[in-house]
Amino acid sequence: MQYRTLGRTGVKVSEVSLGTMAFGRWIDEQASARVLDQALGMGINLVDTADVYGKGMDNGSLSQLGESETILGNVLKNRRHDILLATKLHNVMGPGVNDQGQSRYHIYRALESSLERLQTDYIDLYQVHRFDPHTPLEETLQALDDLVKEGKIRYIGCSNYAAWQLAKAHGISALYHLRRFESVQPEYSLITRGIEQELIPFAQSEQVGVIVYSPLGRGILSGKYRFGEAPPSESRLAAGEQRLQALLNQKHALKIVDIIRPLAEKRGWSLPQYAVNWVLSRPGITSAIVGASKPEQLQETLRYSDERLDSEELAEIDRLSIERLE
Repeated sequence: MQYRTLGRTGVKVSEVSLGTMAFGRWIDEQASARVLDQALGMGINLVDTADVYGKGMDNGSLSQLGESETILGNVLKNRRHDILLATKLHNVMGPGVNDQGQSRYHIYRALESSLERLQTDYIDLYQVHRFDPHTPLEETLQALDDLVKEGKIRYIGCSNYAAWQLAKAHGISALYHLRRFESVQPEYSLITRGIEQELIPFAQSEQVGVIVYSPLGRGILSGKYRFGEAPPSESRLAAGEQRLQALLNQKHALKIVDIIRPLAEKRGWSLPQYAVNWVLSRPGITSAIVGASKPEQLQETLRYSDERLDSEELAEIDRLSIERLE
């Protein structure tokens, strides 16, 4: 496993991070522990979760949110200091009108709840899950800065931010001498490449870590989904994940699979191996979040993660994408 510097901090993070959205949502604690063991054994040191991850994301039950954090708290035990632990806040976590968002009120409550579930005294990277148009950024950043001073947070980051939103936040941090967002977590894959236009160039210019999620295009780049065929019974699509369905509804998604299949075969790699390697070969990427429901999936997907596509291979993908998707 290789390691890269997170933004302008002195912290080194593994170029592949473990995503734990499946923990408690699709797999139980025992299965989650096996995946975590595999990840740590492979040298992964950044584990990403969120307060909202759990079965409640699918069935709407507020009591079944936070299961991923709870499981991580149970299985980390004495290994807490072996990893950098990242979690997020923003989403509806209770019935109250203030049980969501990024007000000082909710940030403090959300963090205390996450710390309790995770059975830890601090979060290494605390991230706002998305932009909150209803709360002044000054309030959010001041609250996060105070929590860093209190020792409950080491670094702060954001997720699903546009470049202008991140730039605005940095401007406020500079103006009021507050901690700034040291990382951003966007979606990025061969299918979803919008961040290349503005977000990645901004992050490179300002030394912001880019920790991307869904490098397999929510599973589409695994090759398991095909035109006109029912999804595999144990797949995320069969489980009813709406964001995956929305991505599949974009006509280019499965065409991308057909484009990269022969390129992966030429390398002797599987589609997931190729898709993750492509992300890690792109400029400006700090780490790619990879999830798994079984340890062997993680091991197989990352088999060639230390290798890189060269500039000619990257250019060929761009050329084929332009030619065949027009």
